[in-house]
Amino acid sequence: MSPVSKEHKEQLDRIVEAIIFLNTESRRLARESCARFGITATQLNVIKMLAEIGDLSLSRLSAVIGANNSTVTGIVDRMERDGLVKREHSDDDRRVWMIRLTDRGKKMAREIDIAPWDALREAVMRLDEKERERLLSILSKVAGEVAKFYEDKP
Repeated sequence: MSPVSKEHKEQLDRIVEAIIFLNTESRRLARESCARFGITATQLNVIKMLAEIGDLSLSRLSAVIGANNSTVTGIVDRMERDGLVKREHSDDDRRVWMIRLTDRGKKMAREIDIAPWDALREAVMRLDEKERERLLSILSKVAGEVAKFYEDKP
């Protein structure tokens, strides 16, 4: 690892502080929303993910939330029972189940405000196109390095 100048260290510290603030604030808002809507934090994540990304296969949803298929099946079972999601066969492959938000799930997704996510998205969208592309490219590399860091841990 190359040495970091004082200026770069201060910039990195400011970025880390912003990330910690966004994470802490989003967790606080998520706890409040979960209590208000009577859902778990994992269910909240699934609702917001489906609202942001769109329909996901059970295996893709498992990968995105970092849980095995059997765990996610149980989560989806409960969410389906509560009328938040529905399972439908994929149009492309009938063996694949797609998880979709119901109207109730979509309404809940709109009502649950996780402002820090929006703040980050807006901040990135204020960059000009070249800056945004460069930032996303660099952050993708950082995300890969973070993933490698944790893959290497016993």
